[in-house]
Amino acid sequence: MSTRPQAGVIVHVFGHTDVGRTREHNEDAFAVADLTRGIAALTPEVQTHESGDRGSLFMVADGMGGAAAGEIASEMAVEIVQSELQDMLADAGSPNEEQFATAIKRATASANAHIHAFAVEHPEYRGMGTTATVAGLLGDTLYLAQVGDSRAYLVRDGVGRQITKDQSLMQKLIEAGEMTEEEAEQSERRNIILQALGPEANIKVDLTHQRVRRGDTLVLCSDGLSGQVRADEIARVVSSEPDLAAACRRLISLANESGGPDNITVVVARFEGEGLEAPAESDDVGHRIFPLSTDSGPTPVVDRIGTATTKEMPAAPRPNALPPEAFVLTSSIPDDNAARRRSRGTLIAMLLLLVMLAAAMWWVYRTAERMIGPSSATTPPASSAPAPH
Repeated sequence: MSTRPQAGVIVHVFGHTDVGRTREHNEDAFAVADLTRGIAALTPEVQTHESGDRGSLFMVADGMGGAAAGEIASEMAVEIVQSELQDMLADAGSPNEEQFATAIKRATASANAHIHAFAVEHPEYRGMGTTATVAGLLGDTLYLAQVGDSRAYLVRDGVGRQITKDQSLMQKLIEAGEMTEEEAEQSERRNIILQALGPEANIKVDLTHQRVRRGDTLVLCSDGLSGQVRADEIARVVSSEPDLAAACRRLISLANESGGPDNITVVVARFEGEGLEAPAESDDVGHRIFPLSTDSGPTPVVDRIGTATTKEMPAAPRPNALPPEAFVLTSSIPDDNAARRRSRGTLIAMLLLLVMLAAAMWWVYRTAERMIGPSSATTPPASSAPAPH
């Protein structure tokens, strides 16, 4: 874990979202905020600020659910994460690494709880959800909370590397050695995600961290970009274009030129200043888990079956989606009371089934007796002695 500089980290950032060429409306949302000064409004110009004691926020959310549900979910996600972070960090004063990372993870989980509760209260939005890639910069380190398949890339010295890991079916197949990255990019099932904010009451937030260097560029994007433009192309554009607004427009144009099948959202942030070290060959860039002290202890028991989700129709997966039984998700907060209620419910159901079976057997016996009638061959005479036990 690095020792973070207290000042001198300059952030240049620009974000833009586009409906694409096939969708009727835009279900993506994004947020950029200077958490120290409480400034979140974006104007068409590139924003520059010095990242202060409470850091900076960058976020992309890709909504799903059809009609207005996806748009509502993504907007709720960015607003709640930003608001929760502001409140938690205000209480912390000048947060340390652990406090800052914990706040990001909790704010993401809080967004999930709010979206899920909204869908429960409004049945017309059942199944609504959104991905979330939340990046917070504190000192010289990015802390990232990931749910779904929106992505974060870090571009350094012209090379782009993905620093988040997709929570998707394709990623699981790649890790299992059943599919290459090239095959996954062409698969018809590449839009199946294993988690999102909203559809389930509990989620598992992937929390990672990445130390940044002077001149690094962070790119957050929805899969409207990453599904059409490869990492090396993204790196080429942001490395060759010093104007971040122009870089965003070029990336969106590339995705649209490839068909623009989805909404496209891009946030590009470049880091400068004396508070950052120069890049070194020994630097490690990639997906690196950030362990919180509150996460110590045994891994939570798998206590439920998750549902595969397609961003177009979360309540009704496409025909090529695997059945729900194929995906087992671990709840980040095990509910022991709920488990006991399920056990009691199972026992009661089994007892009711046994009673029903006994009643059915008795009914069959009585019906057969009425149809066949008593038989002298089987009915013992009144004077017969009882059979010995």
